[in-house]
Amino acid sequence: MGEMKEFNLDEISLFSILRDVVKNIWVILLAAVTAWFAVTGVEGLIYVPEYTATATLAVSARGSSSNAYSSLTLTNQMAGVFSEVFDSNVLRERIAEDLGQESIEGEISSAIIEETNLITLSVTSVNPRQAYLIIQSAIENYDSVSDYLFSNAVLRMVQEPTVPTSPSNVLNLSRIRKLGMAGAAGLAICLIVLVSVLRFTVKTKAGARRNLDGRVLETVPYERKSKTVKGLLQRKNHSILITSALTSAGYVESVRKLATQLDHRMRRKDQQVLMVSSVSENEGKSSIAANVALALAEKGKKVLLIDSDLKKPAQYKIFGRPDNTQSSLTDYLEGKVHLNQVMFYEKELGLYRAFQKYGVHNSVKYLDSENMRRLLSSGRKVMDYIILDSSPTSLASDTQLLMKMTDTVLMVVRQDWTDVRAINDAADNIRQSGADFSGFVLNAFHREQLFAPGHEYRYYGYHGHRHREREE
Repeated sequence: MGEMKEFNLDEISLFSILRDVVKNIWVILLAAVTAWFAVTGVEGLIYVPEYTATATLAVSARGSSSNAYSSLTLTNQMAGVFSEVFDSNVLRERIAEDLGQESIEGEISSAIIEETNLITLSVTSVNPRQAYLIIQSAIENYDSVSDYLFSNAVLRMVQEPTVPTSPSNVLNLSRIRKLGMAGAAGLAICLIVLVSVLRFTVKTKAGARRNLDGRVLETVPYERKSKTVKGLLQRKNHSILITSALTSAGYVESVRKLATQLDHRMRRKDQQVLMVSSVSENEGKSSIAANVALALAEKGKKVLLIDSDLKKPAQYKIFGRPDNTQSSLTDYLEGKVHLNQVMFYEKELGLYRAFQKYGVHNSVKYLDSENMRRLLSSGRKVMDYIILDSSPTSLASDTQLLMKMTDTVLMVVRQDWTDVRAINDAADNIRQSGADFSGFVLNAFHREQLFAPGHEYRYYGYHGHRHREREE
């Protein structure tokens, strides 16, 4: 059995919760609509309309000129007894006999109007005509049951009963539907929030420091690719590069800090080849690799950026280099062209690059070739750093081959994207392969303004609780 995850409040991300709620808005709407139909269906199955006939009677003394008892207290007492008579089984049997039925299909009830000598008599039945007949029979036959109790008292009609025309138990179906929809939507939201909170991913920097088995080098904020509403609607996205004037200062600063840490660490350990990878797709490893290469080039380093994610290359898109006249990396690896036909120097960027323009299926064949080893060997002689943009570790075995040729590995972890256990397993595999592990970079992190305003992009150094690096 797996280890139970410890729950910590500082690992809750409001952004992740809100994103999950918005992302699953269709689930919330579906729950509300389902509740509407459910209430309507249940109402149609269980609702039985009932009709109520009513009459108002007054308790009076027989032969009294005032037509009422002189004492209201005594009148109330008499009214109470008459009310019991109407509720009695004896009267119900007399009514059934009068209507020629074995039993009456309706409920008889009576109530005394407080501080008066009046009684309200009601009969409820599923049949409006039946309700009227029962109340009429009750009024006509009550004296045969009550004469022996009060021979000097009589009931006089104040309001005659009529045949009811509409149900007396009308449901406020609109209100019930609204309550049902609100309850179902609320329950769906609660479940979505619960799943979001319990999902074991890296949602906050505190969670990263606590749960990742390795050092967190830097936190790179989320950067929107489309800067305008028009661009968003037209899906015109610009590449996120630190050399672009459209890229935010926070993003640029964090990438430069990351590059500085990598430069310091790799120089101290006499390392040249850095592999940038991630566990899953769309975590931003290609953008991080490209920008780290640019940041190192800004520092005056000779940097070669190689797109070694041969299955799904992305660097040529990031840098906007779709020129079909230029050769791809695989053309060199197959021996079709010379190295100088693949490796180009971007003068305005101060960066050397070797890109792949289309995906290949048998990527292992190319990466495990003698030309790939020759490329890295030649690069080590003339370059300060070589940056390898590799495939995600969970999708291909390419990374295992590249680890044998690289000096150190950087793992990109996107906010609330990949299970922490998968990330730590990948880090363990890197260490077990014998490769050096630089650590993690947290990517595409959103600002948590309610928790840490003004402290979103601080540097966090961290050594994991299971694996602690020893810097010598």
